[in-house]
Amino acid sequence: MSNSSVQSVDRAIAILEILAREGATRVTDLASELEVHKSTASRLLGALEQGGLVEQTGDRGRYRLGVGVVRLAGAATNQLDLARESGPVCRRLAEEIGETVNVAVPRDGDAVNVSQVRGPSAISGQSWVGARTPAHATSSGKVLMAFGALAVPAELRRFTPQTITDERRLGLEEIVRRGWATAVEELEPGLNAVAAPIRNVDGAVVAAVSASGPSYRLTPQRLPEVGERLAGGAREISRRLGYYG
Repeated sequence: MSNSSVQSVDRAIAILEILAREGATRVTDLASELEVHKSTASRLLGALEQGGLVEQTGDRGRYRLGVGVVRLAGAATNQLDLARESGPVCRRLAEEIGETVNVAVPRDGDAVNVSQVRGPSAISGQSWVGARTPAHATSSGKVLMAFGALAVPAELRRFTPQTITDERRLGLEEIVRRGWATAVEELEPGLNAVAAPIRNVDGAVVAAVSASGPSYRLTPQRLPEVGERLAGGAREISRRLGYYG
């Protein structure tokens, strides 16, 4: 990113902060506080307005924060709530199961891990926080697809010989019926996982809690028991988010 682009971003952030402080401000006043030409302030406001972050008031030439800021704030609050409320439950699950426990949310067709707790057996290994994982090859992604939080990808890419590439074999209806999903060496050889759905206050599935570990330890035979344990933990997290259905 060029210096001019960085400067524009800095100025746009400053505009949002000024509007948050002042409520509504004229272009000339913004330009004066930013020490830029009025045309520069107008250009930045135009870009922010296009994104819904600012809007003009009834008083011509005055701007205030737009509804886009509320949308972003709501999304950030929801994610913070999820991380905060799931933390104690995930720590307990990691201790009980002895494997890494993650919480994943849907993002642009993938499952994205937003928190991770390592169990006593998981001394080392990959950090999945922030990682985008393909929905069809992960237990969390399958949960999010089964409950409608993610769409089934048009192309089911193969990652290992065990990856399911036929939508009919994903077993999404069965996942809904039993309340948890598995992935047996479908993303990486030697890695197994199981996940269960987390619901928000309205009952919509907004995330999945999963346990993952090496196949020699988190064996296919263990997955049903771990799945039921995760389903219980997911219900507890959902209650902490306000869902009592």
